[in-house]
Amino acid sequence: MILHAHVRFKKLDPEAVMPVYGTEYSAGADLVSLSEVTIAPGETEMVHTGLALEIPSGLVGLVCARSGLASKHGIAPSNKVGVIDSDYRGEIMVSLHNHGKEPWQIGKGDRIAQLILMPYIMADFDEADELHATERGEGGFGSTGRR
Repeated sequence: MILHAHVRFKKLDPEAVMPVYGTEYSAGADLVSLSEVTIAPGETEMVHTGLALEIPSGLVGLVCARSGLASKHGIAPSNKVGVIDSDYRGEIMVSLHNHGKEPWQIGKGDRIAQLILMPYIMADFDEADELHATERGEGGFGSTGRR
């Protein structure tokens, strides 16, 4: 079952491109670059989309890598997953990092990331003197297996 939400958007530039799903069952809608940017190896650049969104309350926008761009060319969001809160109304920017060894040219109209909408739970944090015991306990990184 596919859930749908209405998300209002505003073009901050007339040439901005509305997010679009690549296929009927795509989880992420493609975000498109509004400008040309060259990202040097090891560097990060903020890429404009020219869009502002009105994400409904109870949902969060997650800005994720496009798998082909990341796996084939080493171009991915510098913060791994960007978070767009439902009360943010500014321009959606994508902070792209070049993990590769060659400069990468982002062209105007290139698909640069994907936007996934997800529901979230807001926690009420309760301070405690002790936490309930578990089998794992305080075992951290690598404590549950050898690989």
